[in-house]
Amino acid sequence: MLDFPPMRRFMLSAIVLLGILLAIPSVLPRSYLAQIPDFIPKETINLGLDLAGGSHILLEADSSQLGQARLEALEDSVQNALRRVEPGIAIEAVSRADGKLSFILPDPAQIDAAREAILPIIANSVTGGRDWNLSVVDGNRVVLSPAVTGDAAALDQAMDTAKDVIDRRINAIGTLEPTIIRQGSNRIVVQVPGLDDPEALKKLIGKTAKLEFKLVDEQADPDDVAKGKARVGSQILPYAEGGGVIAVRRLGGISGDKLVKADASVDENNQPAVTIQFDSEGGQKFARMTQQHTNKLFAIILDGQVISAPRINEPILGGVSQISGSFTSDSANQLAISLRSGALPVDLKVVEERSVGPDLGKDSIERGILAAVIGTTIVLVLMFVTYGRFGLYANGALLINIAMILAVMALANATLTLPGIAGFVLTIGAAVDANVLINERIREESRRGRRIVAAIENGYKEASRAIFDANITNVIAATLLFIFGSGPIRGFAVVLMIGIVTSVFTAVVITRMWVAGWLRRARPQELVI
Repeated sequence: MLDFPPMRRFMLSAIVLLGILLAIPSVLPRSYLAQIPDFIPKETINLGLDLAGGSHILLEADSSQLGQARLEALEDSVQNALRRVEPGIAIEAVSRADGKLSFILPDPAQIDAAREAILPIIANSVTGGRDWNLSVVDGNRVVLSPAVTGDAAALDQAMDTAKDVIDRRINAIGTLEPTIIRQGSNRIVVQVPGLDDPEALKKLIGKTAKLEFKLVDEQADPDDVAKGKARVGSQILPYAEGGGVIAVRRLGGISGDKLVKADASVDENNQPAVTIQFDSEGGQKFARMTQQHTNKLFAIILDGQVISAPRINEPILGGVSQISGSFTSDSANQLAISLRSGALPVDLKVVEERSVGPDLGKDSIERGILAAVIGTTIVLVLMFVTYGRFGLYANGALLINIAMILAVMALANATLTLPGIAGFVLTIGAAVDANVLINERIREESRRGRRIVAAIENGYKEASRAIFDANITNVIAATLLFIFGSGPIRGFAVVLMIGIVTSVFTAVVITRMWVAGWLRRARPQELVI
């Protein structure tokens, strides 16, 4: 175990040197980073909200709005499915009252055929159950009511999607390491370190960005539209700019979930606009709609408001279109980011907002550094007094361990939080445990009368078993904290896991290499430890 060929010593020394070099940018002031040569990695540890300051926002979903969206999607799917049945199945008196979808079949003989067409739509392929309950009333009225499991599953899926959308939107503006976690069934916590414009953040993540293209109901009576009355199958929507309302067909349009690209651009008048591109399915549907309804008006709708209602002068092929309106360069870019990241499946409102100032974070960092320095100093002195030369080796391993923790966190682009500093200080205190076990085992072997080399070799061999067993259980505990914890607990677990791995490497492997080198050079006649 004390045999270290030159190549192995070179590789271990290179790893140690690399760890030290990678740790340097994280301990240097930000103003000095620009002076580091480009060939040296400049990755640094990101500071969490409690250290760098920033914004904390709690968002809550509108569950009732999600139910209405589910009903509208269900109605569209049911009508399309019934049209595809041969011969087509007509329906009348469609209603979405009380959170249920109901309609009448003029021909009661088609009940069974309608049921067979609808069942695949309301089935849940994951659970094997149904998202909607189907019943027949009075012989010809079909009623679809939401199942309890279906509502819960829909909300859970919507919140997971919303969490992913928010993450993409925040990362699109260049903010590093946001903390985005779910809280309860219908809330999401968003923490963004270092953000100095929380209002822009709220506007960005609060925008649903639900883009739709729907045909304008040109047969609607203008007086009825002005009064907010829509014909059957239509709805009244407001204009985003300039006031006024317009009637559009509720069903048969195209949703923005078929978008694959959205970029800020300029229109033919050199005004800010947003160019969008559909995927193959959306492009075909958009082309078909514009071919079938040439010379008719269609509305471009964003979050329930009509941006514009141009006339389709000719079929729009290729799946590429442009949205123009009263945009500025910033608003066009923000809309493009929102559309690229996807629409929020449910409206979110801010129910809590807190700001953390950088002064508090600075004070936390200073106190954390002070605790780390005091703890490290005490450990260094104690180890040297207790074990002499072997204590110096343990101290050197401890300092390298600190550098390697910083290096690994910087390479992993990890975020350091206040609990992370606590984990860091704890790791420093526990890092020398392995060397204490090794040194005490060497003392024991020496008292038994073993020769110097044999005592040291057996000391490392026997102690290593206990060290690995103990640290495996610690890694398991830290992993469980990371998996099931959130926010601060995860920050603590990350630092703890990294510290466990690096401390075993430095305390067992690196110190053994140093001891082997000392034995080879000095060839001591007496072991003092």
